[in-house]
Amino acid sequence: MNQPLAYVHPQAKIARNVVIEPFTTIHANVEIGSGTWIGSNVTIMEGARIGKNCRIFPGAIISAIPQDLKFNDEETTVEIGDNVTIRECVTINRGTSDRMRTVIGDNCLIMAYCHIAHDCKVGQNCIFSNNSTLAGHVTVGDNVVLAGMVAVHQFASVGNHAFVTGGSLVRKDVPPFVKAAREPLSYVGINSVGLRRRGFTTEKIREIQDVYRILFQKNYNNSQAIDIIEAEMEATSERDEIIQFIKDSHRGIMKGYFKAN
Repeated sequence: MNQPLAYVHPQAKIARNVVIEPFTTIHANVEIGSGTWIGSNVTIMEGARIGKNCRIFPGAIISAIPQDLKFNDEETTVEIGDNVTIRECVTINRGTSDRMRTVIGDNCLIMAYCHIAHDCKVGQNCIFSNNSTLAGHVTVGDNVVLAGMVAVHQFASVGNHAFVTGGSLVRKDVPPFVKAAREPLSYVGINSVGLRRRGFTTEKIREIQDVYRILFQKNYNNSQAIDIIEAEMEATSERDEIIQFIKDSHRGIMKGYFKAN
């Protein structure tokens, strides 16, 4: 990291084998783990906690203060896990007094021009394609894929293993294991391709499909559907995860399946 054309604040805690390219600025109260590469013209501001073996590409700005008028200069953080790739011109804001931190889990790929706002929590192994945006206080589970130019409303949640198609507006919560598309955002099936890639068996995928048939295709309201699912389907971790996600939803979940014109 002996790079004379970069500025590293003397109070920053940088592992010995971090590579910092020219014209990058690293502020005080920053911690960066071993093996991380930081490209040129990156700005890493106070409160950043970056894990091991990450790759941060030119133009990224990590841990800028929130774009929230209620922010009162609280000492908050951005916490980025290990093996995370952050591509060009990504912006990730630190937390506010609500959650105090913005979190990105291990092994995520955040593509160019994405924005992750204050107090978001992103799980492990997620992929956000170019220009996708999370408003404040969004929660994203593990193994989630957001295609290009997806916009997620503040306080919304996206469940584990969900896939949201490009250009979608996520105003309601997206349950786990599904594909979401159309306007308004709706259920269009199970994310079967992603689930197979992650080792889900055909039987397990069919079980998840059966849950969502009751929930989205039988004209029940959510409470009725949950009662039927709990009464008629064997308890499994996936079944229970779906039910608990719906019960915990504050914004309500997205629309069920409908036939496009």
